[in-house]
Amino acid sequence: MRSFGKLPDGREAGLFTLESASGLRADITNYGGIIVRLLVPDRDGRIADVTLGHDATADYLMSASYFGALVGRVGNRTAAGRFTLDGQTYTLATNNSPAGIPCHLHGGQRGFDQALWSAEPSTTGDGQPRLHLFHTSPDGDEGYPGTLRVIVCYSLTADCGLRIDYIATTDRATPVALTNHAYFNLRGDGTGDILGHELTLHARRYTPVDAGLIPTGELAPVAGTPFDFTTPHTIGERIDHKHPQLEFGAGYDHNFVLDSDDHSPALSPSNGLALAATVREPTTGRVLDVLTTEPGVQFYTGNFLNGSQIGKSGRRYTHRSGFCLETQHFPDSANQPAFPSIILRPGHTLRSTTVFRFRAE
Repeated sequence: MRSFGKLPDGREAGLFTLESASGLRADITNYGGIIVRLLVPDRDGRIADVTLGHDATADYLMSASYFGALVGRVGNRTAAGRFTLDGQTYTLATNNSPAGIPCHLHGGQRGFDQALWSAEPSTTGDGQPRLHLFHTSPDGDEGYPGTLRVIVCYSLTADCGLRIDYIATTDRATPVALTNHAYFNLRGDGTGDILGHELTLHARRYTPVDAGLIPTGELAPVAGTPFDFTTPHTIGERIDHKHPQLEFGAGYDHNFVLDSDDHSPALSPSNGLALAATVREPTTGRVLDVLTTEPGVQFYTGNFLNGSQIGKSGRRYTHRSGFCLETQHFPDSANQPAFPSIILRPGHTLRSTTVFRFRAE
């Protein structure tokens, strides 16, 4: 571990490096559980950092883009910052307002992305490096009920993957939906837009949204729309089509319903990992496979990046210079009983796994 800078209260964040024989290196800080760097070889063995982010904690403190961070207690959007659970209505911060319509986003004003997690580095049973992060969210934190205890384990895999395991327990019923908000550019950090990346999504349905980017409740077919990535398409091919959903999101900012029939709606799935998405970058040959136990994935194309933030490369992060594939339960699930439940109750354990696996072609 080495220092990654201090928080305003004087506590020090650390930076931990995980490195494997496969050529993958991950730099992770316990501030927000942020993936700071992912160094990955291309088809010629050249190494590049394929995630967006900053060089020090101070820069993340001033950023509102969630670069590489763990988000919770509930990731994505909750309509009007309210939900009702067991007959009681809870009010959350409304820290986001698409089209001027307030909602709760990524855990609120001070979500898990701003917590200083306890950290314990170790190795897996097969000798791969890993990092356990621990955080306790107290009862009433950001308006949520119950004391929630969370463990997130980052580990490298022998096949050039970064695995993220999420575990959570609570002493009172509460909504929980954890994810990581990494932005990827497989050409490398600061190399321009991601519109030439080729995406395949194993999702025949998605959840359309209203002007406030809240799901309408419909599970709509992607067939015949710009949202059909069941066969490979470049990200930029249809992103500016005159489609109402693309206009709402200023591009792609939507949850896709993954096809895998073995995805359980329960919070403690017994099923294994399923392939959710594959992204290919033709000039470098880098390929990203996303595998998950989650039922959905939010595909976001950096529509709100505007050049105001300078990244690790010293270059500005401009419009659509990174994409996210946030594995998740669906947005606004606390208010949508037809969606897979995100309610965690005492005596139960949330378990979820996602793997970002890299290769070159």
